[in-house]
Amino acid sequence: MNAQPPAPVAGASGGDAGLVSGEAVALDVRAARIGSRVLALLLDLVAQAGIAVGLVVCLSAAVAAFPAGLADAALSSALQTVGAILVLVGYPTLWERFAGGRTPGKLVVGLRVVRIDGGPVGLRQSLTRALVGVAVEWPGLVLPLLSWVASVAVMLTDRRGRRLGDLVAGTMVVHTRVATAWRPAPLLAPALAGWAYALDLTRLDDDLALAVRQYVTRAHRFAEPARSRLAGALWAEVAAVTTPPPPAGVPQGVCLATVLAERHRRATHRLHRARARTATLWPELAPASAGGGPRAAGAGD
Repeated sequence: MNAQPPAPVAGASGGDAGLVSGEAVALDVRAARIGSRVLALLLDLVAQAGIAVGLVVCLSAAVAAFPAGLADAALSSALQTVGAILVLVGYPTLWERFAGGRTPGKLVVGLRVVRIDGGPVGLRQSLTRALVGVAVEWPGLVLPLLSWVASVAVMLTDRRGRRLGDLVAGTMVVHTRVATAWRPAPLLAPALAGWAYALDLTRLDDDLALAVRQYVTRAHRFAEPARSRLAGALWAEVAAVTTPPPPAGVPQGVCLATVLAERHRRATHRLHRARARTATLWPELAPASAGGGPRAAGAGD
């Protein structure tokens, strides 16, 4: 068995996007699938239709105000082309670039466009997504029916639910809302503190630790016997890479929670030590104290 535990209860969410931050920390976010993305697209199409109607009215009034002889068929065609580009390409590009990867439709549904590494989307990625979308997805200027089928097939088969524009631009769409509340990571049980402090966790990798965290923080949502089965399978993996073994009679779920709590304790300790070293070597990089920053030291002057 490998990493991500299944969600036996309907509605339980899991971090299936496979994103890793620059600090090599796995991000627990959900990739948006075709259903939520189509809903966001429909909402955006309504907004685009409204913008298109407004542009037609404005351009028609502008053309009518031109002197006689200037408003010919070529000018009308050029204005229509510019308007179509603004609605079909400019709308998603500008919204995604300046609204944190969200168009109005995505904002309502709770979606966001991000880079494949989880970072914020840039102008180049947004423009690429929009151009590919117009050309081969929606409205699909190149072989519309065939490109629509290909687009749906790509979204259904890609493990991150990406469309053709995402694949070309190096982006993906993720959910911004948590489907269910997570319980905080457990604290270290005092009765198992001696065993936890002696644990060798050097072979416990990030993927397995994330799977343990997902189980421990949502175990209350799992029904028996699925909860015990999943705890046993996860503990078998954890026990294979950790020593010494736990005291006799400790439930596997408690062992998993203890390992997770100890790993978190050690990581927090390493972080504090690193910050202390940084503050010693480069005091100007140390965060300002809660007392109010630079004025705190001279408050008694």
